[in-house]
Amino acid sequence: MKKLNLFKWLTLLGTILALSVVVLGAYVRLSDAGLGCPDWPGCYGALSVPQSEAAILKAQQVYPDKPIETAKAWKEMAHRYLAGMLGLIVLAVCGLAWNARCYIKVSPLLPTILLIMIIFQAMLGMWTVTMLLKPAIVSAHLIGGMATLALLTWITHRHWGILTNARLMDPTLTLLIRGAIIILLAQIFLGGWTSTNYAALACTDFPTCHGVWIPNMDFKDAYYMVRELGKSASGGNLNLEALTAIQWAHRLGAFITFIYFVSLALMLMNQAQFRKLALLLLITLVAQITIGIANLVLQLPLILAVAHNFGAALLVIITIVINSKITRSHNRT
Repeated sequence: MKKLNLFKWLTLLGTILALSVVVLGAYVRLSDAGLGCPDWPGCYGALSVPQSEAAILKAQQVYPDKPIETAKAWKEMAHRYLAGMLGLIVLAVCGLAWNARCYIKVSPLLPTILLIMIIFQAMLGMWTVTMLLKPAIVSAHLIGGMATLALLTWITHRHWGILTNARLMDPTLTLLIRGAIIILLAQIFLGGWTSTNYAALACTDFPTCHGVWIPNMDFKDAYYMVRELGKSASGGNLNLEALTAIQWAHRLGAFITFIYFVSLALMLMNQAQFRKLALLLLITLVAQITIGIANLVLQLPLILAVAHNFGAALLVIITIVINSKITRSHNRT
């Protein structure tokens, strides 16, 4: 059926675009271009970055306190353009899902939820700019991006991938596979909170932190969500102890995630239908940990920082594919 084929190709394209948006968003944030445009959805009141002398003069008049940095503005607008394309694809996927609901292999409610997530993501993108990179907003935007990628990956795999017989799976292994989603999302939040609070280099030695295993830390201010960037709960500057707590918690989370996923991958190696995925999971996990350590040792070079976000996105894709494989086919109505 043509509608089903179109649905399949759009979901695949949407998944690729979602991965691109997540990685490009990380690049924009890490290259300090998140406020490259002071307004939303345009840039200095236009739909593109001001280029001509007249456009630049007009932008300066409208935003006299915001110097125009063309390079940063183009990074931000490239991310918005790509996110806009993803939004249009998701809208089409949602429409097709209901139109061809008797043929697709997921409930049409999933693409509907996906569309709602995309709309909320757009709002978070706006608030990221208007609220000047407030950590809670930026972190929610990151989690939303990963959740969008996860849901698109699920829908795509249901139509392109090979499923297993869920009834034959060991219940314990099934529980561990489901739990992997929670463990990974928790770690992504810790990583996002570290990045959005600029705490990645709060302690630069490894494996210790400031020369000790458990340094002085301030968790109260570290995880006080409703605050401005760089500010504590009381409104003062965020101290080193709070930044250290954020970084240390991310390290601890990485250790727990590593142990959990290595154990899961080794168990999956015993299942013939999962061996390739388990090997891919192990390789990606080791690469992710290696890149994370290299970021500390090399003082957070941009290419490695972006690669770390890319690695997290790949782990999301692999984890969702594994979960999809053990889930029974959707009953069409």
